[in-house]
Amino acid sequence: MLIKVNSNYQVTIPKEVREKAKISKGDTVMVEYDEEEAVVRARPPMRGRRSTFRLGARLTVKEIEESIERGQTG
Repeated sequence: MLIKVNSNYQVTIPKEVREKAKISKGDTVMVEYDEEEAVVRARPPMRGRRSTFRLGARLTVKEIEESIERGQTG
C-alpha cells in the first residue's frame, strides 16, 4: 500500500490499517526506522493498564539534573 507524504512530512494512515491496528483519533503511535530491513514501521498504541512501581525516595529536580550530568561526564 502506497501513501503520500505531504509538505509537512505527514502521512494519513489508511482506514483499513487504522481499523486493523485499532488506532483512534488522538492516539500516540510509535514510528521507527529499521536499518536492517530499510523500512519505516509504525506501532499501534499500548492498550490496557500499564504496571507501575515506586522506585524509592523522591528526588528533587536538582538531584536529577546532577545525576544526568554525572552520567554524561562518566
